[in-house]
Order: sequence, then C-alpha cells, then structure tokens
Amino acid sequence: MPNTVFLPPHGADSPLSYAVTERQRDVLEIVQEAVAKRRVSLAFQPVMQTSDAGRPAFWEGLIRIEDANGRIIPPDDFIHLAENYELGRQIDTIAMELGMNALCEHPEIRLSINMSARSIAYPRWHAALHQGLDEEATAGERLILEITESSAMTMPEIVHYFMNDMHHFGVSFALDNFGAGFHAPRHLRQLFFDVMKIDRQFTHNIHLDTDNQVLVQAFISVAHHFEAFTVAENVENAEDAEMLAEIGIDCMQGFYFAAPTRHPNWAMFSQARAAS
Repeated sequence: MPNTVFLPPHGADSPLSYAVTERQRDVLEIVQEAVAKRRVSLAFQPVMQTSDAGRPAFWEGLIRIEDANGRIIPPDDFIHLAENYELGRQIDTIAMELGMNALCEHPEIRLSINMSARSIAYPRWHAALHQGLDEEATAGERLILEITESSAMTMPEIVHYFMNDMHHFGVSFALDNFGAGFHAPRHLRQLFFDVMKIDRQFTHNIHLDTDNQVLVQAFISVAHHFEAFTVAENVENAEDAEMLAEIGIDCMQGFYFAAPTRHPNWAMFSQARAAS
C-alpha cells in the first residue's frame, strides 16, 4: 500500500474556506510525517467501575502523535480529517500494534483500542490484529475494539460480519459517542455491542442539566436492554460522578479519575483483579 495520503485540493470558493483547507493540509502533512517516522504512542486512561471507583473495568488506549518538536498534536485536529484517507488506516494500524503489544506484555490488563469501520478491510490493520491474537492466547478476551457511532453506522453490514468473526476470538466491542447521532437505535439489534460509551455532550456538567439527566437515563435503559454495559465519558468533577452514579451508569471515564498517561500504573488493575 502506498504511504502517500491524498490531501484536500488547494482550491476554495472563498478566502475563509481557502484558509481552512490550507490549515487542514498543514495538519495532515505534519501527521503524515509523524506516522511515517513512528512518532506515535498510546496514552492509557482507566475506565472506572461505578460500584468501586478504585477499580478500573478496563483501560482505553488513546492515540498520541508528536510533531517534529516533540509536541503532541491534539487528536481533534486530525482524527476526523485523516478518517477519509489512507492515513487514517495507518494510524489505526499503529494503534493496533501498540495496543496488542501492551496486551501481550501485561496479561493482567483489559484494553480498548479505537478503530474505524473502514480499517476492517485494510490488510495491514488486519495483520496486526491477528498477529496479536496469535501471540497471546488471552489477548482476544481482554481486547475491546472501540468504534464511533458515526463510523459504525456508515457500513453496519460490514461491521456486523466483522463482529461475528471477532466474537469467536472472545473480542468485545464498544460503541463510542453513543447518542451523538440518530442512526444507532435501528442497528442495535444487528450490532451486538458489549459496551456503550455515552457521548460527552450528555455527560459534561450533567449535574446542572435536567434534560441530559433524563436522556442519559434513557440511554442507560436502551443499553441494558441490549445487555451492554454503559460508560459515561468526560467525567470531570465529583458532582457529575455522583449524579451519574445515582442514575445508574455502570462505569465512568474522565479527568476526575485520571488523565491519560503513556506510563500507566498497571498495578491498579492487577490489585483490583486480585481482590475480586
């Protein structure tokens, strides 16, 4: 596969759109160079059990890409842009390689790795996934593949067949950004997600928003109907954590509990499993 990504064209209909396009090109070029030189790592953030906030249910591996000066490029600046190009597949492949390495090196952890539905047909990503499954007998049952709602719903049939295949290896699936769109409900019978991560727009400052409290309760009810665990994203304060626990969320993730780190304290999870 070629390493060159096809970037947006220079042309634009207005000075503003031209400036936006140029900035997108600059960001993608920086990311492309970083990926080619493997300036990529994972930062790990625990997803905490509501019933025992000291115990992670699992960890999420979040992609981190550095520019030539060693600065982290904010993921929001490139993830959605790269999704439309092979660059997105390359990022997914490196994330898979790093994630599977972590699972093989630390048999005590469970880990979610982000992916795009478009990577399912990408040979290098598939090879990285199956290499990790072959190298560590328990990797499959400790792996969670995390797909955003918008990605999964663009090609639900492909995701469905892939999920069925991966379930034979014990792999679980998480639906990220649940509630952000209006496509998921009609596909939930077809796509069997084990975890549903409720989008941050509904969980951020939820203790101040009665509308979001009702909506999150509804999302929890839908998830539990389909036998999925729920995760509240972007939990940043004690008030939100208390409200989410009160309305029945299963797990929480956010800076209130821990920031993503490239040097995680895996012992937190080891001790939790030993105590279980």
